[in-house]
Amino acid sequence: MSKSENQIAHRCGYVAIIGRPNVGKSTLLNHILGVKLSITSRKPQTTRHQILGIKTDRHVQAVYIDTPGLHQRRNSAINKYMNRAAASVISDVDVLLFVVQALEWTDEDEAVLQRLESMSAPVILVINKIDQVNDKEALLPFISDISSKYEFHNVVLTAAVKGLSIDQVEQSVAALLPENEAFYSEDQLTNRSMRFLSAEIIREKLVRELGQELPYTSTVSVDKYEDDEDIIRIHATIYVESKGQKNIIIGRKGDRMKSIGTKARKDIEAMADKKVYLNLWVKVREGWSNDEQALRGLGYSEE
Repeated sequence: MSKSENQIAHRCGYVAIIGRPNVGKSTLLNHILGVKLSITSRKPQTTRHQILGIKTDRHVQAVYIDTPGLHQRRNSAINKYMNRAAASVISDVDVLLFVVQALEWTDEDEAVLQRLESMSAPVILVINKIDQVNDKEALLPFISDISSKYEFHNVVLTAAVKGLSIDQVEQSVAALLPENEAFYSEDQLTNRSMRFLSAEIIREKLVRELGQELPYTSTVSVDKYEDDEDIIRIHATIYVESKGQKNIIIGRKGDRMKSIGTKARKDIEAMADKKVYLNLWVKVREGWSNDEQALRGLGYSEE
């Protein structure tokens, strides 16, 4: 006989999504939430901050934390910041989702795994991008090899970009969360402000528009965010480290800047459900990505 509604325990807890860069962590979070919260692109290390996404069902509230990819490049202040932002959540969550790419195991994956050795929280191995695997039989030895390295609580195969097996990930997480009352209201999606999310959307359009041409040392800062009754007015600056980088972003006769601004404005309007006026500038700030003080001023502060 099944439990009645008031007998079913409510579960709530924090879930960290970790892994090396570009394995699909943000795409996984977006599909779990059913809305686009974390920005995505094919460029590694698109995610630079912890992004908290809240998924509330009838008896479960899972608070997911999307993290920057843990990597081995530590040559600049921003790389060190991203590693700290990712590593800082690992020891303070109830469940860990360790995301790897199907049939690809690198030194960076191994380094992430080594960080898990001292963790007490259960770890679910999420093998992503299985839609890119032609020889599905090769997955079995791949799973076996990784599973021999660590005692995972569960293994889930997904293609996050297609939403494949997302429900299995959620079910595995829900079974491991502690009995708790909800931490957030049931209609809350994130603890991030629209000001922060607007900057992230602009940065995503910047990454997608320029691809490999985009200088890694670029970032976005929202200088003014005014939410009036009928319209949101946003003034934002794209920072780069050289005049040449600035010219790349502006494009011929400003065509790239116009395209970036138009696409970002549409996405911000969709998220805010309100008309948006967006004004973008590009400025040169030499050495910002390797300057701790400059990073803090541009929003790269410890969570």
